[in-house]
Amino acid sequence: MNLIPRRYFLDDFFDDFDVKTTTNMKCDIYEKDGNYFIEMDIPGFKKEDIDVSCDKGYLTINAKHEESSDDEGKNYIRKERSYGSFSRQFYIGDVSEEQIKAEFSNGILKVVVPKQEEVNTKKKIEID
Repeated sequence: MNLIPRRYFLDDFFDDFDVKTTTNMKCDIYEKDGNYFIEMDIPGFKKEDIDVSCDKGYLTINAKHEESSDDEGKNYIRKERSYGSFSRQFYIGDVSEEQIKAEFSNGILKVVVPKQEEVNTKKKIEID
């Protein structure tokens, strides 16, 4: 157990950079013209690396980023770019997959989901 904070002796110069651990694939969701729009930042990915699917009312966005193999001979001081698989899931209800549209441009994925008309399924039960 190390009770002394790592920065106590200032032994690592590169720790002074302010690096925040954040969730990848940040998005904005809004409603407009009878549709829901999901705009998600996925920088550094190619269109082929992204998979958008819909199953049982859940829209799932997966992105897989392979680590490049040209790292031979490199002695990294700091490596912050992450590689691997990232995923986000949203409940959208019963929407036909054919009605969902997606496009990817300049590191931004835009998904358009048609808004479903809400059906009131609430039923009042009389008490005997």
